[in-house]
Amino acid sequence: MFLNIKFFVVHNSDKLLQKKSKLNEKYLRLIEDAYNLRQTDHALSDFSEYKATKILYKINKLKFVVGDTQLQAN
Repeated sequence: MFLNIKFFVVHNSDKLLQKKSKLNEKYLRLIEDAYNLRQTDHALSDFSEYKATKILYKINKLKFVVGDTQLQAN
């Protein structure tokens, strides 16, 4: 029984790390888009920054749940 729980925790942790990685890629893309749009379309740039901020909030919640040391290893 203990082995199954440990496997579940490790498996769940891996999924959270994968999710964090995907969110990080999306965050970086949105920040880059916001920077590139800053000179041409301020409204779209602001919207992109807003979405990036929401994703950063999710990333920070994952850091709290999984632990910062595991996230920095990737």
